[in-house]
Amino acid sequence: MWQDRSKVGFGRRSELGHIDLPRLREGGVDLQVFAISGERDPTPAYSLRTAMEMIEAFYTECEKYPKLVAPVTSYAEIIRANKEGKIAAMLSIEGSDVIEGRISMLHIYHRLGVRMVGIVHSLRNLLADGVADNRTKGGLSNMGVEVIEELNRLGMIVDVSHLSDAGFWDVIEVSKDPVIATHSNARAVCAHSRNMTDEMIKVLAEKGGVMGMNFAPDFVHKTKPTVSTLVDHIEHIVDLVGPEHVGLGSDFDGIPSTPMGLEDVTKMPAITEELVRREYSEDYIRLILGGNHLRLIKQVVS
Repeated sequence: MWQDRSKVGFGRRSELGHIDLPRLREGGVDLQVFAISGERDPTPAYSLRTAMEMIEAFYTECEKYPKLVAPVTSYAEIIRANKEGKIAAMLSIEGSDVIEGRISMLHIYHRLGVRMVGIVHSLRNLLADGVADNRTKGGLSNMGVEVIEELNRLGMIVDVSHLSDAGFWDVIEVSKDPVIATHSNARAVCAHSRNMTDEMIKVLAEKGGVMGMNFAPDFVHKTKPTVSTLVDHIEHIVDLVGPEHVGLGSDFDGIPSTPMGLEDVTKMPAITEELVRREYSEDYIRLILGGNHLRLIKQVVS
């Protein structure tokens, strides 16, 4: 999406993709996480180089629009950016093949501003099996365990979305910090392997973690992905573990289509309207719309 946007500028409203800075503002988004990754491939070439190019593109775009967006690496910086009327932008990794087998690379990514790290991008890498490899029943490798421990030490949030089920349980056992499922829904509501079982949701919550709702239609509803069926996932999670462990993940610009009524980021208020219609309290809505994620960032990130 960055290459396409270079023709018009990320700071100008466009019909390309799902987000740009004007549409983020229109949708009421105060913090946007931008994921970097290598190619989706079992043996990706030049993952590290690809990630570095993405990081360079991120900072280049942010520097073009300093009055609209601010790169952030902490809770305090998020609050400061919002007080200045700017959208806070945080970097994450989606698939740790981008460290190319070198745990020391995590330190470099940390210096470059990355604060969330997804272990896999559905396919197996040196650290773990992804959800696409569930047949193997494999979880974290020895290196994967070392990476989780190092992420805890660095104060980087571990992301369990895209992991195999076995990998999820390994992370829960190894990580001393709460973890995040940045874009995963409830498997009991929509039976897809990328979604989480009730048992996973319960232990994620017990550990103090948060899960963000994914807008990919196949993860929302088999036949009728809409704002309402997306909120069904939120309601299921709230009924299961309370309102303190669910938020919004979207996966905008990472999915080819969206549920009806969530065509791009300007439609985000439709979720608030549906929560109000279902008589959720203002406190609950604030938690779901970002309060839970901010709490996790404040607790873990350094």
